[in-house]
Amino acid sequence: MPIGFVYLSDIDNTIQSELKYLGNHNFIGKPIDGYKNDCIIMTQQTAIALKKVQAILKKEGLGLKIFDAYRPQQAVNHFVKWAKALNDTLMKKEFYPKVPKSQLFFKGYIASKSGHTRGSTVDVTLIKLNTGKELDMGSSYDFFGEESHPFYKKITKKQQENRLLLRKILLENGFNPYDNEWWHFTLKNEPFPETYFNFPIE
Repeated sequence: MPIGFVYLSDIDNTIQSELKYLGNHNFIGKPIDGYKNDCIIMTQQTAIALKKVQAILKKEGLGLKIFDAYRPQQAVNHFVKWAKALNDTLMKKEFYPKVPKSQLFFKGYIASKSGHTRGSTVDVTLIKLNTGKELDMGSSYDFFGEESHPFYKKITKKQQENRLLLRKILLENGFNPYDNEWWHFTLKNEPFPETYFNFPIE
């Protein structure tokens, strides 16, 4: 790994993870290029910031769960290639039922560059520490649709509260949110704002 990157487990091994792109349960339906091992990699500053968030959440019986962090450029290239193959709609029913695949670029769900590739963006949710169960956020991770917008109103009050809790604690600890995805946050003072890395996750 380049200098400045760490395994999250070396900084805080209490933060849960489920690396969605390592397996088949993702919007493409198969493992993604560059994901070779079940580990979460990110910049050291991001890991330290998440450790601080985790310590605060623990007092409430809650914790973080990471779905994705550093993402190699080869993975982003895999997304782009898939998005152009309009007949490959294996996971449409679960992940993008209302969005035509041809619209994924235009609507901003797929891009040729990702903040994840700079190493300081995380896809994250909250869990209950005693059960490991995810809090109900009103839509699943990587669901392409307005239902995933942070302030989407057609969900229950509790689901809205869960989204706002996640957003509030990350904003208070140095992260910026993303308008289209309740789970997506980037460290405000990211160390590599212009660099897109391509080393594999292993």
